[in-house]
Amino acid sequence: MPVPRRTAVVGAGIAGLAMARELHRQGIEVVVFEKGDDLGGTWNYDPRIDSDPAGLEPTREVVHSSVYLSLRTNLPRQIMGFVDYPFREDEDGDRRTFPGHKEVLRFVNEFAEEFGLRGMVRFGSEVVRVERVGTGLWLVEWKTKRSEEVLVSKEMFEAVVVCNGHFTQPRVPTIPGIEKWPGYQIHSHNYRVPETFRDKVVVIIGFAASAFDISRDVAKVAKEVHVASRSPEVMVMKVPNHDNIWQHKMVKYVTEESLVAFEDGSSIHADVMFYCTGYTYHFPFLETNGIVTIEDNRVGPLYKHVFPPSLAPSLSFIGLTEKDIIFQMTDLQCKWVARVLSGKVQLPSEKEMMTSVEEYYQWMEKNGYPKHTTHHLHFKEVEYCNWLAAEAGLPPVEDWKERMYVESIKSVFSMKDNYRDQWDDAYWDAIIKEASLSK
Repeated sequence: MPVPRRTAVVGAGIAGLAMARELHRQGIEVVVFEKGDDLGGTWNYDPRIDSDPAGLEPTREVVHSSVYLSLRTNLPRQIMGFVDYPFREDEDGDRRTFPGHKEVLRFVNEFAEEFGLRGMVRFGSEVVRVERVGTGLWLVEWKTKRSEEVLVSKEMFEAVVVCNGHFTQPRVPTIPGIEKWPGYQIHSHNYRVPETFRDKVVVIIGFAASAFDISRDVAKVAKEVHVASRSPEVMVMKVPNHDNIWQHKMVKYVTEESLVAFEDGSSIHADVMFYCTGYTYHFPFLETNGIVTIEDNRVGPLYKHVFPPSLAPSLSFIGLTEKDIIFQMTDLQCKWVARVLSGKVQLPSEKEMMTSVEEYYQWMEKNGYPKHTTHHLHFKEVEYCNWLAAEAGLPPVEDWKERMYVESIKSVFSMKDNYRDQWDDAYWDAIIKEASLSK
């Protein structure tokens, strides 16, 4: 494939902006399509919620952001930046080691300003179709609104990079009896503030970071909070240091009398069913004639989670992986894709890429990883980042970053209240200083 003259990037969040910078550095013209009116993607806090809070209605009015008002990062700011653009401390802003979402949005805007990225973005432009036309061209169709009028436009590009994020389409479990259960249902995508749940009995399904944070936030005003999970590690008990939070096994069934029965044999009458159950990948605009599919949350086939072998390198995806040093990994993916599109790095043959994908799927199956975890890095986060760094012509991830990432993940899984504010800053400052002196 010749070096593309123009590349379309879908989305102006972290991934889209990082991609725009790297393509521009390689001398490739970039057009970034952004549905919203500003930069930041999901980090752009929006107090509105979807017209269907549970996210079950296909025709609902969708709000892109999934950020709640009290949200803070799970990773320390020292590893929240890009490879060559650190997450700096704002003297007048949120200076905590684990900052809130406003500080992340500040980082996004400063990054865009420093590299002149805002001028590459077409705001208010929702991509509705991306389709390969002929050989080596992609048709991008988008719509814009002007007053009451909706305008549809089309344009051709040599390459497309999908950067629309994956924290908007809720993943909701199937619960026996839920169709008759009279309570209020909501997915974490639509959580903003706790006041809605004042004096309510709330059941939260999930055992990851969002369930932990939201259960503590809601418990400030709720009558009772019951956290249910499929995790075998869950202990059925009243949560220490909380008068109104209990842990349970998964919800077994619900009834039209508001009863919620758990697999541990207990039951309650609840007002709210709260799904902290993650998200599904969703690319309603993408037409590939069945080449790229989504099956049980596996987007595939994708070589290294980025390139569909038979459409590479003209189509790529950024930011699909989970359980990683997210901004750094995204930045490295962008650097790799830009070097591939510029012709500086060659991909393996289509056959070799497909073989790699199939071997990865076989490895997952052999090790008992379910299909829906395909884009989780399965404790190979640093190995993957180092592979990307090598492809981008960069040195491997610094040892201190790896150590800090592992320690922060341990803190998340500890489910310990206030773990963010009990971080040992002095210890890590010394580790980072020692690393810088040894270079």
